[in-house]
Amino acid sequence: MPFLTLGDGNEMFYKNWGVPTGPAVVFSHGWPLSADNWDNQMSFLGNKGYHVIAHDRRGHGRSGQSWDGNDMDTYADDLLELFVHLKVKNATLVGHSTGGGEVARFVGRHGTERVAKAALVSAITPVLGQSESNPDGVPLEVFDNFRSLMSLNRAQFFLEVAKGPFFGFNRPGANVSQGLIDSWWLQGMLGGFKSSYDSVKALSETDFSEDLKKMDIPVLVIHGDDDQIVPVNNSHKAVELLPKGQLKVYPGASHALPDLAIDQLNRDLLEFIQSN
Repeated sequence: MPFLTLGDGNEMFYKNWGVPTGPAVVFSHGWPLSADNWDNQMSFLGNKGYHVIAHDRRGHGRSGQSWDGNDMDTYADDLLELFVHLKVKNATLVGHSTGGGEVARFVGRHGTERVAKAALVSAITPVLGQSESNPDGVPLEVFDNFRSLMSLNRAQFFLEVAKGPFFGFNRPGANVSQGLIDSWWLQGMLGGFKSSYDSVKALSETDFSEDLKKMDIPVLVIHGDDDQIVPVNNSHKAVELLPKGQLKVYPGASHALPDLAIDQLNRDLLEFIQSN
C-alpha cells in the first residue's frame, strides 16, 4: 500500500487510482472516516479516464495516529505534501463534510496554483458551530456531547451515529443498510482516538469564511436538504461567499451523499469537471 512520510515523520496512506496521465481529481473524506468513503466516486471517474487520488487524513484510517496536528491548517499542509509528491496540477478538489473544510483551507492557505476547480459536498463550510458571528450554527454543546460520548464508549457512539443521523436511517420508512452502518463504524474505529476527538473541535469551530472568499475558481456546492449533520443552510451561506460558486440541493437527501446518492453525485461531479 502506498504511504507518504510527511515532513513531521507521520505517515499518510493514499490511493492513487485511475489513469495516471488523466486529469486529476483529489478527494478529501469526512469525519471520522477514510479514503474508502469515496470508492464509488473514484471507481466511476477512474473508469472515465481520470487520475483519482484520495488520502486518509492524519489520524484517520490507515495513516499514522499522530498526537499533534489534528487541525485544519495541518490537514491542508499535509495535503500539499501529497500534491507535491504526486506532482498534481490542475486538479479538481472534492471534499465531503469535514473534507470540504479541508479543501477550503487548502485553497485559502496554498492558493490555486495546483487546483482548477473544487466541489464541496455536504460541507461544514463556512462554519458549523454556533458563535456570536454565527448565531444560527449548531450549538457547541452538541459537540461537547460528542466528545463525552466518545470518552465513555467510542465504539457505541460511532454505531449510533451510523445507525441514525449520518445516513438518515432514523427517518420513518428509511431503507436501512446494515452494510453501510458496519462500513462507517469500521472506518471510524480504524482511526486514532485522540485524532477523532481533537477533530471535533476542528470541524465545529473553524471558520472558513475567508478561505471561501479566496476560492476564485469554479466551485460546485452540493447538499441534501434533509442533512441532520450539517444543515443545508451552511451551503447557502457558503455559495454567497464564493466568487464563482454554484449550489445544487438534493431534495430529501441525507448527509451521506457519496453513499446514498451515488449515481446523481457521480453525474454531477463528472458534468462539473468536464464543463468549461
